[in-house]
Amino acid sequence: MKLNILADMMRIETVAVIGAGTMGAGIAQVCAQAGWKTTLYDAFEEGLEQGMERINAFWDKGIARGKTTAEQKAQWSSFLVSENNLHEAVKNADLIIEAVPEILELKQKIFHELEAITNDKTIFATNTSSLSIGKIGEALNHPERLIGMHFFNPVPIMKLLELVKHDSTSKQTIDFAQEAGKLMKKTTILVNDVPGFATSRLGVVLGNEAIRMLADGVASAKDIDTAMVLGYKHPMGPLELTDLVGLDVRRDILNNLQTSFGDDCYKPHPLLEQLVAEGRLGKKTGKGIYDWSNGVAEPCDLPEY
Repeated sequence: MKLNILADMMRIETVAVIGAGTMGAGIAQVCAQAGWKTTLYDAFEEGLEQGMERINAFWDKGIARGKTTAEQKAQWSSFLVSENNLHEAVKNADLIIEAVPEILELKQKIFHELEAITNDKTIFATNTSSLSIGKIGEALNHPERLIGMHFFNPVPIMKLLELVKHDSTSKQTIDFAQEAGKLMKKTTILVNDVPGFATSRLGVVLGNEAIRMLADGVASAKDIDTAMVLGYKHPMGPLELTDLVGLDVRRDILNNLQTSFGDDCYKPHPLLEQLVAEGRLGKKTGKGIYDWSNGVAEPCDLPEY
């Protein structure tokens, strides 16, 4: 009997993803591919449309390359809907994954509202890449149901899922998240709630140092990236990865780490700040450290700072 109750608690049928940006759309895609009824929510209709278009474009590209069939796309699409009404989006959700901008107050506000309109069995997850899970959970009456589920971009391709437990996260919530990761065909790691977790802390420092080297004229962006790809077997260089993740995201994580640790070694390099100020945020805006106008990373001039 006890095993049956546990199985019922672990069953995932309906998922809601809050935020239809690059990460939210990717998360919704892998949820639909897992066979769950998935609702992608965004408060802005335009953002919601773009998120759905991004998912369909990914599937269409897979069909063109022979990695996905039209039948698979049709099946996955049948599990996925979009919604701009929050109450409707999260109705009956077993799991809600938040993927909104890295603003603590915004995340707290969303989770406070979500808890008020969902049942007491819903598991809450945040895709934050650097904010404290415990602080986000301060907005909840039942923070034991909150866990960090940190995905990596592009979500449908990257195999890692970093689970972050805070002091109040229950074992049931951890088990649930690990099972969800398995069903999404991800390899999960479990880390404690410390600034930057295990991945962002290392990743942004490497990226920031690569930007410093670029600014100092050590080598071209392409050659710095090639050094890490061929010399250290990284699948992608730190500068190209920074463009893919988003320069604004990397900058925000560095600022959070600098504040959390009181250590200027995490201070964003002035070139990174200048690129963000100019709206050169990486692939998503067409230009960052590289020019992405043709869909691939190509050299381009860098601004003065």
